[in-house]
Amino acid sequence: MSQRRERLYRTEAVVLRRQAVGEADRLLTLYTPTRGKVRVIAKGVRKPTSRKAGHLELFAHSTLLVARGKTLDIVTQAESLHSFRALREDLERVTYAHYAVELLDRFSSEEQENQLLFNLLVDTLVRLCETEDLMLTSRFYELRLLALEGYQPQLFYCLGCSDEIRPVVNYLDPDRGGVLCPRCGTSQLSSPGGGRQVRPLSVSALKVLRYLQTHDYETCCRLRIKVNTHRDVESVMLHYITYVLERSLKSVEFLRHLRREE
Repeated sequence: MSQRRERLYRTEAVVLRRQAVGEADRLLTLYTPTRGKVRVIAKGVRKPTSRKAGHLELFAHSTLLVARGKTLDIVTQAESLHSFRALREDLERVTYAHYAVELLDRFSSEEQENQLLFNLLVDTLVRLCETEDLMLTSRFYELRLLALEGYQPQLFYCLGCSDEIRPVVNYLDPDRGGVLCPRCGTSQLSSPGGGRQVRPLSVSALKVLRYLQTHDYETCCRLRIKVNTHRDVESVMLHYITYVLERSLKSVEFLRHLRREE
């Protein structure tokens, strides 16, 4: 019995990705609080009679019993904690949920424990079911995820001269990891080949980013932000994230397509 207990482990998990395998199985990419990102097999889960299927949908937050395997571990039991049904009933909400899990998937490493990042993901999926401001919730999530993964942008001091950033038009430099004052930003832009990633950062966008970075979600969700400012902040964050990841995200392209259709 002791050997059998050692072969099994119980864990919470959120389903990040799914892939059909064979006639009835699925390969799942999960994010867990103590094991980080892991890949497992759910055998027979695509059969109509499977009792695990409803607990292993995309985004589902479940408690799993997993058996260790030679190459991939195997899900033997699953019980839902949050199904996030509201996401599946709203195309815009589900698109933001895709973005949240894709962003975490790209930043996180396999089997690297991060309880705080797991909590952030679950909290964000809950918030995306409820919020009236999907953009604000996503920006809050981005900033917290970047901080947990070691990429928090510096928004209060110039990364060129260390002067305090003033409420004027400054510059974002993702290569240095934050904001440059007008003098240093202009200098960087004029240097040969040195300013390709540097872009202006408006006063309103800077204020919103600072507020989101330094206040809890309950306080931030009371903000009422103009549409133009929202788009400006989103553009700044996506520019920063794309530079750090060195790739674009599929969910961002779909969100842009959705907006054009609307």
